[in-house]
Amino acid sequence: MVAYHLPDTVHGMTDATGRPSMVDWDLAVRIGSRIAGDGPTVTRDEADEAVAELRADADRSTGLVREFTGLAAAEPTAERPGAPVLVVDRAGWVQANADAFATILGPIVDKISEKKPPSGLTAAVGSKVTGAEVGGLLGFLGGKILGQFDPFHDPSGRLLLVAPNIVHVEREIEADPTDFRLWVCLHEETHRVQFTAVPWMRDHLFAEISKLGETMEPSGLLDDGLARILDALKGAKGAAGSEGGASLLDAISTPEQKELIDRMTGVMSLLEGHADVVMDGVGPTVIPSVEKIRGKFNERRKGVGVLDKVLRRLLGLDMKMAQYRDGAAFVRAVVDQAGMEQFNAVWESAENLPSKVEIKDPKAWMTRVLA
Repeated sequence: MVAYHLPDTVHGMTDATGRPSMVDWDLAVRIGSRIAGDGPTVTRDEADEAVAELRADADRSTGLVREFTGLAAAEPTAERPGAPVLVVDRAGWVQANADAFATILGPIVDKISEKKPPSGLTAAVGSKVTGAEVGGLLGFLGGKILGQFDPFHDPSGRLLLVAPNIVHVEREIEADPTDFRLWVCLHEETHRVQFTAVPWMRDHLFAEISKLGETMEPSGLLDDGLARILDALKGAKGAAGSEGGASLLDAISTPEQKELIDRMTGVMSLLEGHADVVMDGVGPTVIPSVEKIRGKFNERRKGVGVLDKVLRRLLGLDMKMAQYRDGAAFVRAVVDQAGMEQFNAVWESAENLPSKVEIKDPKAWMTRVLA
């Protein structure tokens, strides 16, 4: 038996701006990889089989998603070569997300650096501290994420499938491996189709993140950020077994930032809910045990122990579960009443994206966009 470690792993990270980093990304990757661990123990033949099956399932899922949704990506060109599918281990996922974080946090880091530039010992120590914090976050998530589309990787994004986590979960819920792997690929491939068929989505999300960076005030974070974080921690502990409670994002957000975050929440709810609807719509036709998988997986999404639930609440993962639920309800309501072709108006422009309020009021969106 050998530890699950795959050769098809993302490596390397550079800072294209050349500026002093506020985060020691190399440290973050080392810590995150160590915390995430290797995952389940398998033989080399089992590892090779899983990798080959996941690649084949991702390829198969493209046509299934296109047929169900009507979304089709443009043919790859030299300027836009398409989004590759990478089967990675946990360390590969950590590295890839450190790359992504360095990109999407760039506007925020730039803004903070302009107002309070780090230097000397402060910069060196600060980058180590933030690197350790980011590494801890990546390590926690690196042992749980099954797959992810990274839209910010140049030039067209990339799809990551985390093989050891998929194997771990299929064993944990006693799912048929062939069925479970295709089920996961259907969801993640939907995200790849969303961004490749709707190329303006990437720029839109990055613009929203840049706007969020422009609102950052370092002095405000230093003045009362700690108190708000402690309040969030108390709330998360108290709400570990219930709905509600605050995440760290809620704790450090101003009203202006919350408005931006609400807009992004609407978009993310749409993307996640749409993928869930596609998974549930296509699944029964190609996955014999889909009902069993969905039932057991939904239970698993609720978290396990108290610590796990507290971390999920603090990191906003409970909010992500709500995005799946609310986004799927929105998509189903519009498709049931107007049909998939009419629903696809949502992809025509940023103005047609639903707000956080409209996600919970599909009729309001239909009145505004379809009327």
